[in-house]
Amino acid sequence: MKDHVHKIQEARIKQRVTQTSSVIPKTGTIHQPLNHFDRKDDKTFPQKFFVNDVYWQRSDGPVFLYIGGEGPLSKFSVLFGHHVDMAERHGALLVALEHRFYGQSINPDGLETENLRDLSSQQALVDLAAFHHYISQRFSLSHKNTWISFGGSYAGALSAWLRGKFPHLIYGAVASSAPVQAQLDFSSYNRVVGHSLMNEAVGGSKKCVAEVKGVFAAVEAALLMGNEVEVGKDFGCCETPFKPEDKMELLQSLADIFMGTVQYNEEGVAFSIAELCDIMTNKSEQNKLKEEAYDRLVKLVAMYRAREKVPCLDVSHEKLVLELRNTTATSSYRQWFYQTCTEFGFYQTCEDTSCPFSRMSTIQSQTELCSRIFDIPQDHLPVHVDFTNQYYGGNRPQTQRVLYVNGNIDPWTELSVVWNDTMVDNDRVILIDGTAHCRDMNSDKSMDRPALHQARKEIGRRVAVWLKSAALAP
Repeated sequence: MKDHVHKIQEARIKQRVTQTSSVIPKTGTIHQPLNHFDRKDDKTFPQKFFVNDVYWQRSDGPVFLYIGGEGPLSKFSVLFGHHVDMAERHGALLVALEHRFYGQSINPDGLETENLRDLSSQQALVDLAAFHHYISQRFSLSHKNTWISFGGSYAGALSAWLRGKFPHLIYGAVASSAPVQAQLDFSSYNRVVGHSLMNEAVGGSKKCVAEVKGVFAAVEAALLMGNEVEVGKDFGCCETPFKPEDKMELLQSLADIFMGTVQYNEEGVAFSIAELCDIMTNKSEQNKLKEEAYDRLVKLVAMYRAREKVPCLDVSHEKLVLELRNTTATSSYRQWFYQTCTEFGFYQTCEDTSCPFSRMSTIQSQTELCSRIFDIPQDHLPVHVDFTNQYYGGNRPQTQRVLYVNGNIDPWTELSVVWNDTMVDNDRVILIDGTAHCRDMNSDKSMDRPALHQARKEIGRRVAVWLKSAALAP
């Protein structure tokens, strides 16, 4: 879903930038150590970056660093977005660095399991510090050139952590939808999905959630009663879900439609929360006749497949395993799953009673893949997650000049910082009403919600204050 959203957004950005800008960013590659923490290891990998110096006031203009996350980095990272708008306003140099082991920043054998040990957020932060040094030398920067970092989702966490671990390099950081708290069993994700589907301000309702809960129970019952052939045909499955693990994949694929709708509400996915709930509660134009909830879900999935150009729902668990084992894949799925096993968890389970979907999605079923794919014992995962929170401070960081921006219908808000701390920084949180994942990072549009317009103004104000205080520093 995330890859799909990025493709949609990039297509829209490309069209807009082509129409409004003739700027061609500089692109380059630096060679980074594969292991910054072992001086005896001289292996390197190529890391891609982009530079846009069109707005830069060369003597003492600031530097805005866009941090790449768990996917390929696009040139539009220095051409479009709220950070670019602010860069133009403040005369900033725009730079962006692709995350190691994603996109083109990987060696040919990088996805082999034994080589993935060099993929971690800790290594990524040192990559960014080394990139800071490289850019400073290349553009003859000094302490007068104030660095501000920006990132969204996992990269938002990296933005916050970069400021925390390298405060002498990064003066301030904007962390959008940043899950800084690692959590093995992220059951609260689906609790927020349920609450957001009830949120009338974005088109949800209690009836919508009740219908969703009921229809998932009905689908699960049909599968357990031996109606796999009929259910498979109803939802356009690529194969009939006879095996228990394939039944689970089907139920997860159905849940993903709802989860993606909430996380990326009004961001270009197949449905908004309002439209999805209209269909599930029989209010939409397509549903003029009274239908059972099961039939409405069948229709919803058919619409989803048509809009997303999905020929059939892939429900084969074995195919999922093969995809995760693919060391030549062009997607980012294998790398990111490895990081969930070794650092973050983030497994969106459904064992909590508040979850509106099938209870078949358990922590056991998800973490089992860590041992099966990467030979990482399941009982090691809690230790990995605990280390991450000890290393970075979890959702109670003691770092100043980090701005945490979240939307209150985004499930990832549960793992971010959503309260101010008078002992650390009493002005570090922006919570946007009715807004989903990373929406603040886009440029302002007239159709955006008023709260989103106001949030971007406040982000701009905070960045301006940081730059002013940096300029006054001795």
